[in-house]
Parts: sequence; structure tokens; C-alpha cells
Amino acid sequence: MTLANERLNGKTNPFPMQDRLSVPRERYYDREFFELEKERLWRHTWQMACRLEEIPEVGDFTEYVICDQSILVVRESEERIRSFYNACRHRATELLKGSGSLLGGQIVCPFHGWRWNSDGSSSFVFGAEAFAAECLKPDDIKLEECRSAVWGGCVWINLDPEAAPLEEMLAPAAAILEPLGFADMRVWWWKEVVLDVNWKLAMEAFLEGYHTMRTHSQLTMGVGEEWDAGSLLYETFEHGHSRFWSKPSDVPMSAELFIEFARVLWEGQDAMTLERDVRVFESIRHRPEAQENAAPVAIAALYEYAAGAGIPLPQLTPEQMGQWGGEVFLFPNFFVLPQYGNALSYRCRPHEDNPEKCRFEVWSLTLYPEGHDPGRAELSGRFAQDDEENWGMIPRQDFSNMERQQRGVHSDSFSHMRLATEWEGAIANLHDEVDRYIER
Repeated sequence: MTLANERLNGKTNPFPMQDRLSVPRERYYDREFFELEKERLWRHTWQMACRLEEIPEVGDFTEYVICDQSILVVRESEERIRSFYNACRHRATELLKGSGSLLGGQIVCPFHGWRWNSDGSSSFVFGAEAFAAECLKPDDIKLEECRSAVWGGCVWINLDPEAAPLEEMLAPAAAILEPLGFADMRVWWWKEVVLDVNWKLAMEAFLEGYHTMRTHSQLTMGVGEEWDAGSLLYETFEHGHSRFWSKPSDVPMSAELFIEFARVLWEGQDAMTLERDVRVFESIRHRPEAQENAAPVAIAALYEYAAGAGIPLPQLTPEQMGQWGGEVFLFPNFFVLPQYGNALSYRCRPHEDNPEKCRFEVWSLTLYPEGHDPGRAELSGRFAQDDEENWGMIPRQDFSNMERQQRGVHSDSFSHMRLATEWEGAIANLHDEVDRYIER
């Protein structure tokens, strides 16, 4: 039991979910609730710590920070990845920051020069003769390891040695992404923003498509309030996971409208749809067979292009292809929105021990041609939420709502969220799973 857990021992959930139709506002700012999350959620759940292409070579490392814990993810060998608490066994100094490569394959404390191998075993203690033998027992001074596992081209970590295996905890939602080629996607770009908003509130917009009509009105292609919010299907799963996807439509789309929608999505996000996809779709503009029902013609052209370019676009059933344009959420804080051979991905987590701040990362992922190495994935930077040069219209629109919500939950007129039974059921599912950790 950690010191924090000792302080919280016996504490009950101060603001539990009473039903799936409402969320108490205090869950988004209350300090006691936040402390319970820190100790009982984040120390016990599997979290996406890094993408594999962040540590492509033996000896590469990256740091993952969650609340007050810093974890080093290290590629020990081509086959083995380990994760360690980022604290010297001598006097607690943080060993490494950011990401990079271990010099000589060694983790070196910058304070007194103690060293460790990439498997966490001690390799050198400067002035060892000055220490009592009981202070330098090999098992005591090796770096403390936490659990790690690989899925979906990512490394996942868990600080709880007794937690259930990753594959069990990601089921059944992860299986939806596997046929779509998600594990083979690589970074197109990766950016971050810090928002003055609780981590859960920041994520909730992406658990529903209901906000599209107002927030992303350009994506309704002029339909506006006549846009059918019921055109999306929703499903929630155990372990807090969920997804949504589009209902099959028998309403055909002209080539011109299909191309325009793809262009708006590319220019607004440069993620689920890339410029190369738009150029492929433009090639069908004048085909007679695409004038009344462009979608099947456009998708056939996309597969033809991918085959010629050596892009391993997976062959999908109609049901699997229906997930294109939808979203899969993996609890507690990881999103994937796949489309074509691409995906938009989000990760959100608390920032600076503040219940009303979060780090929000955005990845644009894609399938590269076979044999093409895009290089080591690196964060482009942390950008302001209204930075037009680094964020497209779509993320700026989403960010603009979040801090307004955070201010709104403090209003004396407001006591709880009111959730739509189906369209916002994934939000209730998220909170129910948070409570399962807090109350166990």
C-alpha cells in the first residue's frame, strides 16, 4: 500500500454515479475525488505509454508521466521492452527526462553516477566501499519494474503487479481495431495541447457524435439542424470501453459531394482523411458510374491506388468497413477513429496535479507503403488550442467547447450532467468504470 493509499484508506466515493442518466458535477473538479482517481484508478489500470516507433532501436527510451509517477519505457532488445519507475535507488533522483537513447546501453543517475543496465540490473555504484553491504543488495538496488505489454503498435503499462493481463482488460473493444490494420499504422504527425479542463470532461466530446451538428456544422454539408444525430450506432462494453459507427445508408452520394466532404475532412484535421485520399477520390469525379453513388467507386479506386503504391490496406468485410468514420474508445483514456488506411488517435491525462488541467495528445496515423520507414516518432510540440498554424478547424472547434464546460460546471445553477440514453451512454459507461476502480 502506498503512502497516498494509506491516507485515503477507508475513504468512500464522495460523488458516485447514481444512474446512467446523470453525472455529478463535482467529479470534474473536486480534490478528494481527484486524489481517489490518482491512487485507485491510475495506479491500477492499463495505460498506453508510448507508440513502438518512439523506441525503434535497442537502447531507446521514452518517459511516460501519469499524475505524480514517472515511468521509463526502454527497449532492452528487439523483442523485449521493459518499463521502470524513474527514480534512482540511491537518493530518488529522476534518472532520465523526455526521450532518447541510452549512452552505452546504460541508465545513469546524473547526481552520483550510479548506473543500471537496460534490464534494470545494477552495473556500477560509485564509491561502493562507503556503503554498508545491506544497502547494496543487488535485488534491492535494481530498478523497480512495472508491468508492460504490447498491443496495437503501442506499449501499455500498469503500476499494479496484480492487475489482469492487458489482452483481457482491452477485450472486447480492441478486437474491433485489429482487422483495420491499426497495429501497422505509423505516425503522420503528433501534437499536444494543455487545456484548463478535467481529463474526463475533455474526453467526453469524443464519446459521442451528437455534437457534430453544432460544433462541426461544416461536416453536415449544409444540412444543419436537419442532420440526423440518430445516424450513428453506439455500443458500450465491459471494462469501460465503447464505440460508435455509422448506420448503413441507402442514400447515395454524388461524386461531387463525396469529394467535397473528403476535402473538408482533410483540411479540417489531416488525420482520418489525408491529401492522398482526396487526390484518389478526385480521379472519379467524371466517371459516369460515380455520379449517383460515388462511395463504392471511390473505395474501389482507393484500393487500386493502395495496391499500386504498396500500401497494405487490409481487405475488410462490409461490417468491418462500417467502422470507418466511427470511433473506438479504450478505457481509461485512449481513442482511435479509423478511416481508410488512416486513424485519428487521442490520449488524455491529468496535468500538474490539478483536477482542472489535462494534457491532450493527438496523433494522425497512416499505413505507409511497405518498405518505407517514416523514422522515429517524435512529438512536434505543445501548441495553444487556438493555434491555427498547428491545429485544423476540427480540433480547434472541439477545444473551444472544453474550457467553457469546465467553467460551466462551477455555476451555482448546475448540479449534474444530463445524458441522452443512447447517444451519450458511453459517457456513463466511462464514469461507471471509474467508480468500479474507486470503490473496489
